[in-house]
Amino acid sequence: MILLNHLSAVLDNWDPRVVDGLAARRRVITYDNRGVGASGGSTPDTIEAMARDTVLFIRALGFDRVDLLGLSMGGFIAQVIAAEEPDLVRKLILAGTGPAGGPGIDRVTSVTVQDMLKATLRRKEPKHYLFFTRTEGGQRAAREFLARLKERTDDRDKAISVPSFRAQLKAIKRWGRSAPQDLSRIQQPVLVANGESDRMVPSVHTIDLAARLPRGELEPLYPDAGHGGIFQHHDRFVPRALAFLEP
Repeated sequence: MILLNHLSAVLDNWDPRVVDGLAARRRVITYDNRGVGASGGSTPDTIEAMARDTVLFIRALGFDRVDLLGLSMGGFIAQVIAAEEPDLVRKLILAGTGPAGGPGIDRVTSVTVQDMLKATLRRKEPKHYLFFTRTEGGQRAAREFLARLKERTDDRDKAISVPSFRAQLKAIKRWGRSAPQDLSRIQQPVLVANGESDRMVPSVHTIDLAARLPRGELEPLYPDAGHGGIFQHHDRFVPRALAFLEP
């Protein structure tokens, strides 16, 4: 199972409860795409180029059939791979993501910058606002999630560089402004999940994806949760994902 990460994320941004939970029954591989974290090269500024890099990575590992979990931007990449390389992908999980041309997706840049500035002024990690609701429960979940990200202390990955971050933002804007894709091309089984209050990729796109994908299954939207819904509700998401991935 290949995990495709979100905007600005490196290996250390995956919730260990999700990775370890999935890895209890599946072989799980996380990676940094080109130019991200400790990976060399220049980060592409289109989702399609990121997808091609991912396919090359998978084939270089010697795999000819994989499952994909794509979170946010990683979900954009996963959709392209599933459509362009149907024989490579067995099953697909899309979390906190949306289709090409989805209304509001091109505003990820402005939402990200605004919340990063707000977090800086309040001396908080931006994910408090980007990934979680502003409620007491949401902010408690944010603190717990950020604490989990610090559990592993050895061989920490490098933070994303500013040029790579800018390239990813450009790719996301292009995805949001591109023509809608024909999702009927994605014939694999797809599980779609998200929080009910996603500000980065509006939750309505989760429902839209599940409805338009020929074999889409909608996980009920997680309550009092935002973009990081699968992290906040890892105790629900992991068992559901593992059941979905059964042969």
